[in-house]
Amino acid sequence: MIDNKKISIFQRPAWVVVFALTAAIAWGWAFPLIKIGFGAFGITADMTGSKMLFAGIRFAAAGLIVLSVARSNGRSFRTGKALDWTFILAFALMNTTLHYFFFYVGMSHSEGSRAAILNSLSTFLVVLLACACFKSDKLTSRKMLGCIVGFGGIMALNLGGADSGQFVWLGDGMIILNAICGACSNLMTRGLSRRVDVFVGTGYSLFIGGLLLIIPGLAFGGTLPHVNMLGIVCLLLLIAISAIGFALYNKLLSCNPVGKVAIYNSLIPIVGAVTSCLCLGETFHMKYALAGGLAALGIYIINKGKN
Repeated sequence: MIDNKKISIFQRPAWVVVFALTAAIAWGWAFPLIKIGFGAFGITADMTGSKMLFAGIRFAAAGLIVLSVARSNGRSFRTGKALDWTFILAFALMNTTLHYFFFYVGMSHSEGSRAAILNSLSTFLVVLLACACFKSDKLTSRKMLGCIVGFGGIMALNLGGADSGQFVWLGDGMIILNAICGACSNLMTRGLSRRVDVFVGTGYSLFIGGLLLIIPGLAFGGTLPHVNMLGIVCLLLLIAISAIGFALYNKLLSCNPVGKVAIYNSLIPIVGAVTSCLCLGETFHMKYALAGGLAALGIYIINKGKN
């Protein structure tokens, strides 16, 4: 008989649902908040340095919050060997710096609703990469069907004429690169948890990755042209989303099967598309409903049954 008292709260089914849903819904809201923040601060599509600075401030601040909470809760900051710091740095580059450089550039050249659905590509890449990298993950017919359905949803974004949105490299292309980085960092999370407390590792990743965005952002002449209350509120909300979302999600990944957690990411494209249309006044094309539905169905098929 299993002693429930010895099971981490992050492994208890009810709390896995609560924490995973919290992270997924929070990340869905990030899409319109970034677009609103760009507009409030006066950051235009050609201001790459400013976008890097905006993103860097968000993640460095979120990292400091996570590290402060970890310290106050008595979490261990001890790492094993110097090689562990190399891994932590690589994780920070993949999970934060490159991931969100591509994301912020892509968001400034794409509609938030479109980007939210396209970003679901990360989930399907995680499944395929896990099967290629880990012997314990087998490429089953169910997983193949889920990926085919999910990829079909992503392809559906390019249905219709130019007035309903077409592929743009600086928009869709950058979101795809962001999804690839997100998938790779998901696979690296278990390696991170073997080297350092996962909350501490998450804090390091966000803080170091944020600094690696701020420094080149400033070097490229990045500024926040028009500082105002709306922009500050958006930035604070995005900082909270990063601190809460990454801390919860990385902890869940470190002690549960990837599929058991990833299924809740099916909400991200739906929340992102709906909130972007509501908050930004974007046109909700019917193909968005088709694409979002297929993406969610694909993720459900992959995670249905035993993982």
